[in-house]
Amino acid sequence: QLQLVESGGGLVQPGGSARLSCVASGIGFNYFAIGWFRQAPGKEREGVSCISSSGDVTKYADSTEGRFTISRDNAEKTIYLQLDSLRPKGTGVYYCAGAYWTTCTSRLLSASRFFSSWGQGTQVTVSS
Repeated sequence: QLQLVESGGGLVQPGGSARLSCVASGIGFNYFAIGWFRQAPGKEREGVSCISSSGDVTKYADSTEGRFTISRDNAEKTIYLQLDSLRPKGTGVYYCAGAYWTTCTSRLLSASRFFSSWGQGTQVTVSS
């Protein structure tokens, strides 16, 4: 089981950027695919991006439109989500989560039930 702690959220102006971090502790980090999820106010949580355990496979939700980049540093047990060209609909609580899968697929990203470890979330507010 992993313990995950997110950071890097805050207030961002439309068109701006933010870099979210997720630091993991516990055993087996290198065997976990990691996903980022977003929960907007009044909406269900949705998958934004995921990355395979080795970092060689990444997937993004269509809604990111090429503006987000996920990466991981296994030596530092840290996962990053770079958010660029943010829009107000990017507002929400961003969670990182670990799934005991080595790869990352669209199916995995669409089903949060596969993720067994969750962080507490970090708020991103996109507003002028």
